[in-house]
Amino acid sequence: MKTALITGICGQDAAYLSKLLLDKGYHVVGLYRRTTKPSFDNLDYLGITKDIEFIQGDMTDQASLNHIVHLTKPDEIYNLAAQSFVGGSWDYPESTTEINAMGTLYLLEAMRRHAPRAKFYQASTSEMVGTGKVGEKQNEQTPFHPRSPYAISKLYAHWMVDCYRESYGLYCCSGILWNHESPLRGKEFVTRKITDAVARISLGKQKELFLGNIDSKRDWGFSGDYVEAMWLMLQQKEAKDYCIASGETYSIRDFLDKAFCAVGIKDWTPYVKLDAQFNRPNDVIYLRGDSSKAKKELGWKPKTSFTGLVEMMVKADIKRNQDTPGVLK
Repeated sequence: MKTALITGICGQDAAYLSKLLLDKGYHVVGLYRRTTKPSFDNLDYLGITKDIEFIQGDMTDQASLNHIVHLTKPDEIYNLAAQSFVGGSWDYPESTTEINAMGTLYLLEAMRRHAPRAKFYQASTSEMVGTGKVGEKQNEQTPFHPRSPYAISKLYAHWMVDCYRESYGLYCCSGILWNHESPLRGKEFVTRKITDAVARISLGKQKELFLGNIDSKRDWGFSGDYVEAMWLMLQQKEAKDYCIASGETYSIRDFLDKAFCAVGIKDWTPYVKLDAQFNRPNDVIYLRGDSSKAKKELGWKPKTSFTGLVEMMVKADIKRNQDTPGVLK
């Protein structure tokens, strides 16, 4: 039985990855930050909480990570812990950098010292690319141009993984993942903000939805598909970085169309209000990934369509809101 250490165990990707690994017979150890009331809602949603061994840790504390890696002796390490809300990174650039950048360095160093034969996966992001040229795809060779504190912190971590791979011969790789969503996505993210609001509007619990720039275009996929690529990256003979994406781009307007259509509303304009307070200081306008390398070398490709993803999220939020009393707002 292999042991997998997953940081950020309470997050969206960690929940789907944990289920995948448990189904494959892994012993999953989940690292969560010290807090009085940790939330395992995502794991509960998938019905796997009882199957995971939990351990408290701090991504900003080298000694903490040294102890955890030494204690658990993992075969595989998946670093999914992050301050992952791009918009919030302008409000908290220091903590974003400490967790995303330095936290990765501390974990790599813990692996080098205490589990050098383990395999390491780093959650990199398409935000490191910055805005691509409209109509063109970005891949592993595309130059990076990060445009937020979040993206910059992730780029530091990405290059540090490359450094430890080349300098120490460790099996370290990064998955450069384009936007991936699910019913487990936090409501602070625009996709889940939309699907939750659409569900509430359809149930008469909400009147309006306030958004910022709805013309930004993203390459959206399903988190449950993308975690399979993470696992595949660590099953190869040689550690390499891969872009993971659907290869299709849609605007937030398109997302709104699909979400409202899922509840039988064709014209969403009366319900959506634009508010400049939700605009980012420096937004990425267009992203479209090219996962040809992953398809060729890993045999990976996305299984869930854009429409299927949006409908899945709306359906889940309708069920949640039906089960939970709500106040009209």
